[in-house]
Amino acid sequence: MIFALAGAILAIPLWAFSGPMGLVVLGAFIMQFMVQGSWGVVPAHLTELSPDSVRGFLPGFGYQMGVLLSSPVNYAEAAVARHIGYAATMSMMAAAFFVMSIVATALGPERRAARFGE
Repeated sequence: MIFALAGAILAIPLWAFSGPMGLVVLGAFIMQFMVQGSWGVVPAHLTELSPDSVRGFLPGFGYQMGVLLSSPVNYAEAAVARHIGYAATMSMMAAAFFVMSIVATALGPERRAARFGE
């Protein structure tokens, strides 16, 4: 997850500041590849971290709380973009999010191959 998030940070300039359409498409592809590489494993990771009694509830609840807590970001991004431009704002927000995600992933617990029902 950390490697993919770091790759997403490196892809930001190509993704946000490219001029020719081919470079925009390449940047978007690399960004999506890296984001999916980091977040594609989150459902399994959350399931392994969840206690047996709430395993069916906690991952979905966590996702929905993330949506709730992140909903004001759209307004903040639009407000900042009025002053410094959309590409710069989008880049700063993405970079900040990826860095916070790297820190959370590095410091968080790991329960790979957890045994369920024990």
